Amino acid sequence: MNTHQYDAIVVGSGISGGWAAKELCEKGLKTLVLERGRQVEHLKDYPTMTSAPWDMPHRNRIPLAEKLENPVVNRCYAYAEDTRHFFVKDQEHPYIQNKPFDWVRGYQVGGKSLIWARQTQRWSKFDFEGPARDGFAVDWPIRYDDIAPWYSYVERFVGISGNYDGLETLPDGEFLPAWEMNCVEKEVQKRILEAYGDRKFVIGRCAHLTQPKDVHLAQGRGQCQARNQCYRGCPFGGYFSSNSSTLPAAAKTGNLTIRPDSVVHSVIWDEDKGKATGVRVIDRITNEATEYFANVIFLNAACLNTNLILLNSTSGRFPNGLGNDSGILGKYIAFHNYRGTLGGRFEGFEDKYYYGRRPTAVMLPNFRNVKKQEMDFLRGYMTFYSAGRGGWGGARDLPFGADFKQANSEPGPWSVFMMMQGETIPKETNLVSLSPDLKDPWGIPQLQVDVAYDDNDEKLLKDFLEQGEEMLTKAGVTHIYKNDSKQAPGLDIHEMGGVRMGRDPKTSLLNGFNQMHLAPNVFVTDGAAMTSTGTQNPSITYMALTARAVDYAVKELKKGNIK
Repeated sequence: MNTHQYDAIVVGSGISGGWAAKELCEKGLKTLVLERGRQVEHLKDYPTMTSAPWDMPHRNRIPLAEKLENPVVNRCYAYAEDTRHFFVKDQEHPYIQNKPFDWVRGYQVGGKSLIWARQTQRWSKFDFEGPARDGFAVDWPIRYDDIAPWYSYVERFVGISGNYDGLETLPDGEFLPAWEMNCVEKEVQKRILEAYGDRKFVIGRCAHLTQPKDVHLAQGRGQCQARNQCYRGCPFGGYFSSNSSTLPAAAKTGNLTIRPDSVVHSVIWDEDKGKATGVRVIDRITNEATEYFANVIFLNAACLNTNLILLNSTSGRFPNGLGNDSGILGKYIAFHNYRGTLGGRFEGFEDKYYYGRRPTAVMLPNFRNVKKQEMDFLRGYMTFYSAGRGGWGGARDLPFGADFKQANSEPGPWSVFMMMQGETIPKETNLVSLSPDLKDPWGIPQLQVDVAYDDNDEKLLKDFLEQGEEMLTKAGVTHIYKNDSKQAPGLDIHEMGGVRMGRDPKTSLLNGFNQMHLAPNVFVTDGAAMTSTGTQNPSITYMALTARAVDYAVKELKKGNIK
């Protein structure tokens, strides 16, 4: 115990785990970060970061045999030959789909922060107030004003590009210069605003350095080059990741120890002391079991794995999982509904084009059920759209030479694409549990996933497709198509809940500072902590909640309230 003793343990090194490590280390705590995947160092371990398609054996395609072996991960938008080393293959960590669920994972130091989509919008007051107002899930124990200073704190360090739009439904933040809409996007924005008055599309907010400040240069990061090769790992540090930002900041303090290849089995509950004292770890390579101890433990293994660890953390005091007297651990899992997309043609502007590969789209904050319940479904959806020109290289049946080159260098007509990001309602029947029979390669019970859409999701999807078609029509888009992908939950990679925050230990696992009601030195600040999903991308909220929770935990340690 003496050789494995730390002030703090952080489980997971992704977006929230990296922030927990940085904040704990900078506050003087000797901190152990446990990562179940391999070591990945910034720059050194990005093997394809500057590769051209012809440098790769399959020209950046996944061979058919590999697709057939890995149907789940192969459905992920970011999975290709240049990124597959950052993704978990289907059989590497098996799980049980009692209902179809695509669990996309990235096990390495940095986690999914290397392969995330980098969209970062604050929640509004309406999102935190929604469950209590509309009578679903439980009341959030915090409000926007509680987290707003922490949004600002993390935004300044991360580097978020965006405009100051003055929208009540999408609060402004600490922004770097925004990316620019192209000419057709501006025209569509203008026509929709004229048609509706209250539907204001704005440029996306994303974790990309458009104009680095001193705080970013000090991290060794540089300006985003708009290469659209982010999922390979960025050699410029142009987008935020744990590897390029928070973990190096933690390491600079001299207080950080990272142990990769460490699969966390469970949290240790000491019956005599009546507290959590550490974690059990199985070495990913040798299967050797080890225990590590600390005064405070942060669980940031990503939503479903954090649920798995807590469900597996059984003891005489907690036979059904750590802190689970209420029986709700693993329940009320929610996610984002991405099933609906639309598109069409836009005539004109053939003499205009655009430059670079912008890392964000145009977005419209939710306009359904914002201030009161007004539809026949709960909550709503954020809408994203973009416009572009295709047709490059599409000319056929021409002899080689100047005519062929000229025909294939002409861009085609403008098209518009629109997609939804819908809020799903946490339900007790959407849950994860441990298999009583099947184990993973490290002897840990496999996770069983029972998560599905419901009638509310179908109504919300229908409304998006109807409203999207109406908006595009009013904007002058023609040849409109509508599509329901019918994709399984999970492919959104925004799973949340199971260890939700709340005000009452009978209906929640965590308090307003992400602290377990019944294990006060254990904190959960990844997606598992979320009480509801909102309609925005969740990562900046995870970061803000983490920084806030660490600040609280360290103050409580100093006061002697956490021992």
